[in-house]
Amino acid sequence: MSAGQTAVETRRLVDKLWNYCNLLRDEGVSTIDYVEQLTFLLFLKIAHEKENSPFAPERILPDGPGWKNRGWQELVGKSGEDLKHRYQDLLEDLGNQPEGSPLHLIFNKATNKIQNAANLAKLINDLIGKENWSIQGTDVKGDAYEQLLARGAEDIKSGAGQYFTPRPLIDAMVRCVRPTAKDTITDPACGTGGFLLAAHAYIVAEAEQRGGLDPDERRHISEGGIWGTELVQGTARLAAMNLLLHGIGSWNGKQLIRVEDALAKPGRPASVVLANPPFGRKSSITIIGEDGRATREDISYSRTDFWVTTTNKQLNFVQHIAKALDIPGRAAVVVPDNVLFEGGAGETIRRKLLTEYDVHTLLRLPTGIFYAGGVKANVLFFDAKPGRPGKAWTDKLAVYDFRTNQHFTLKQNALRKDHLDDFVEWYLSGERPEDRKPNDRVKVFDYEELIARDKVNLDLIGWVKDESQDDADSLLPPEMIAAEIVEDLQAALAEFAAVAEALANRPGKSPDTN
Repeated sequence: MSAGQTAVETRRLVDKLWNYCNLLRDEGVSTIDYVEQLTFLLFLKIAHEKENSPFAPERILPDGPGWKNRGWQELVGKSGEDLKHRYQDLLEDLGNQPEGSPLHLIFNKATNKIQNAANLAKLINDLIGKENWSIQGTDVKGDAYEQLLARGAEDIKSGAGQYFTPRPLIDAMVRCVRPTAKDTITDPACGTGGFLLAAHAYIVAEAEQRGGLDPDERRHISEGGIWGTELVQGTARLAAMNLLLHGIGSWNGKQLIRVEDALAKPGRPASVVLANPPFGRKSSITIIGEDGRATREDISYSRTDFWVTTTNKQLNFVQHIAKALDIPGRAAVVVPDNVLFEGGAGETIRRKLLTEYDVHTLLRLPTGIFYAGGVKANVLFFDAKPGRPGKAWTDKLAVYDFRTNQHFTLKQNALRKDHLDDFVEWYLSGERPEDRKPNDRVKVFDYEELIARDKVNLDLIGWVKDESQDDADSLLPPEMIAAEIVEDLQAALAEFAAVAEALANRPGKSPDTN
């Protein structure tokens, strides 16, 4: 299938499935809940197709006592309460499979969110049942699923956007890091798996230029060389399905997405780490008390491999990623501005990072590209290298300012791949910052200059002229200004909501206090 045919077929599937999502919204099914139900039913349908393949039949569902004739076939043609009960029982039984299997990861704590039996029957029999998913190429069904996830991220009420990094940014980071088929690649906060998919796609595309992956390389990147960690069970199942639909991993093989708190313990070493850890300064967990109230407790991770103990989630992820890097290893991680200038633990971590790692590139990102409105963030690129006794590993840090004079919104002026092409071209023009071609948006700083700054502040700005300061013609269109105001207000409301929650749940406060 040509690229054009793939795009047309993908669009057909996305439109078909998305139109039905609009119908379900009327009965209170959110976009992300709809994608979750699609995940369950697609898995069952593909398992049925694989088992009944005339070429190489493969059993994916359990094969023990009581599983004969169970699966997709027990749902087809059913209706009413009988269908709902069969579907829920099947989800629960699959979720009780042994931990470590794709079945357990996909179906653990699964529940039916479509309470209208007629709509559930239509989804099973018409939308999914009439497609042969096994004959669709991984590009088609994988891209269709990815586009549904992207649309789900736009559903502000569901909060799904926090698990979805803009794909153009992911693409740029992967193009700079240049993963290979020999690398081990991970994302400790993988969300729906975007970085892992992009790394896999990059490796496959590069290999095709030399005749394709050899069997050992293909096995390595599909059966354990690429893996992720995700704290939220529902998001982890979406990531697992995303990988499977893109041809990464096995439907009944090793689990490539781990459901756990990545910060709780040292990670499995990797030669490449790509990540956009969740925004928010505090590491916390939700605890349900005897009275049924939910409270949040801040966590400071007492890990012997960390440089410093802190409850700042972003700083903890920086430490975790640095310690998870193999030698040699390379990392690209999205960090908010506070990681660059915060004192105390932040200063200690920046000082250690500059000394023990080669922190060579910082990309300052514009606002308006993340679903968490108002976030000011950066991409920090650093490498782990063999010991260098008596000398810091960082020689020079190149800062690329992609923030000044850049204005994006999620819809009216969304970030595209070509917006970051100049950065990628500059990054790849030389191995070292000082060897890269000149660029007006770049300034290079020496290690001695950085380490001497107050609190080792890496929030370096000021060399790109802000055209909005003295050029009336540079004013943004009214619709873009309005969109930015809306995003800032949403960010402010989210902050106030967090403060209100913290006050309501502060220690010593009675649940009945008004």
